[in-house]
Amino acid sequence: MKEYVDYVIVGSGPSGSVIARRLSERSDASICVLEAGRDDKNFFIRVPAGFVKTLYSGRVTWDYQTEPSDATHGRKIAMPQGRVVGGSSSVNGLVYSRGQREDFDDWEKMGNPGWGYRDVLPYFKRSERRIGDCDPAYRGINGELPITNSDWTSALCDAFINGCNEFGIPSNPDYNGENQTGAGYFQRYIYKNKRVNCSDAFLRPAMKTGRVELKTDAVVSEILFDGHRAIGVVYNKAGNTYRLYARREVIINAGAVNSPKILQLSGLGPAELLARHGIPLRKGLPGVGANFRDHYTVRSIARAKSVITLNELSKGWRLGNEILKWFAGKPSILSLSPSLVHVFWNTKLSPMRGDIQILFTPASYKAGSNYVLDDSPGMSTGARQQRPESSGYVRIQSHDYHQAPTVQPNFLSHELDQRTIVEALKIARQLMSSPAMSRYLDTELLPGRNVSTDDEWLDYARSKGTSGYHMVGTCKMGPHSDPMAVVDAQLRVHGISNLRVADASIMPQVPSANTLAASLMIGEKAADMILATA
Repeated sequence: MKEYVDYVIVGSGPSGSVIARRLSERSDASICVLEAGRDDKNFFIRVPAGFVKTLYSGRVTWDYQTEPSDATHGRKIAMPQGRVVGGSSSVNGLVYSRGQREDFDDWEKMGNPGWGYRDVLPYFKRSERRIGDCDPAYRGINGELPITNSDWTSALCDAFINGCNEFGIPSNPDYNGENQTGAGYFQRYIYKNKRVNCSDAFLRPAMKTGRVELKTDAVVSEILFDGHRAIGVVYNKAGNTYRLYARREVIINAGAVNSPKILQLSGLGPAELLARHGIPLRKGLPGVGANFRDHYTVRSIARAKSVITLNELSKGWRLGNEILKWFAGKPSILSLSPSLVHVFWNTKLSPMRGDIQILFTPASYKAGSNYVLDDSPGMSTGARQQRPESSGYVRIQSHDYHQAPTVQPNFLSHELDQRTIVEALKIARQLMSSPAMSRYLDTELLPGRNVSTDDEWLDYARSKGTSGYHMVGTCKMGPHSDPMAVVDAQLRVHGISNLRVADASIMPQVPSANTLAASLMIGEKAADMILATA
């Protein structure tokens, strides 16, 4: 039996949910969203602090790991991604951060007209409902996704921000406004103590129109073609194989790992790779799976004193009290994102533009664990380079869609990345040791004061760094003259009609921020492009 709809959307994450919402609002088209994961009814998805239960559980994530590399001391690094309705917006760290205006101006300079900051700002604003003080010239107040300030504060966070001021870093209450530089509390998509994922904000309201159908546990294994025109997809559900045909377009929103995987399995990609796995070449696109980038993040940990941290609040009677406060709608540690304080700043390597981000949280995790809090009072920083030069790849390992692809980000393979992360870690140590923090800092646990030279810092970074879970670039946007570009400025796959990719994989460079906000912007802009050609 053949199924027909106007639009097939592969993936229910941020961009896919937004596209479904806008198409359902502004057309009478029929839309089917295919989600490889299950429904988002898991209780811990709605509890912000529940990410500790979901991110590494395997129940609602793709448990990807990187290939080992010499630059990270031969380690495999976990890279989980959402496999659930709402995609990674259901399991991620809840931070709303757009990036710098220069990020998007750079995209335009790379040959992508219409993607400069002046062009994309209205799309950022469209989906956003900023709750709190803001400049409406830069912020949206009528969108569907609530963006709130933290209603939970701590003496440690306040002292850390004061220490930033002592260092010369100004406070900035709205890093998503005119200027990113500065320190302050993160903004997040938490409303009335609960995570608001993209399913809540966009997809389920779209389904209420009757024009959007959602199929869960539906794994897409191949795009169907008539010559060089996409006409549908093959998906697999409960051991059965189905064909779903698109009268108008197929839109791939499966993320920076799975979008290139689907294209490669469908004969779109590097010719040698596809031939190796016996996949007939539909269109040679060497950039499919290339240009893979992510924010390599390195944490430092200290023991705290004279203050209560999340470590103690998460145990025993104190945890019981926090649970009661959460159910009562009061400020609670259960309604917190993993990182609470942001620092956007520049090193000596980039004097004219911020090139690092430092995160702070009044908590520390046990060594070798996945978000298991220490028993003793602790605090930690995370340091990352905003725009890494290191890039890697995603490649299928066989023609079998069940098999995970090879993921190799090549973290710290570029010399500038090595130098920048060392400078970021040294600044993070200075901020943790500021006069404002002196009453709370007991001792530095990791890396420890024995680490002091640049070589020692780099060795520590290679040993301890992790993914920032901000994977982009594997279906890079660029002009036809760029041999590594996969989609054009309209997000259409080069050489293929009726097929777009519209997620973080099209970003030519990772923005100076977490990627959810930019993914929403891409979905908003893609919807306009799709409707303009309907």
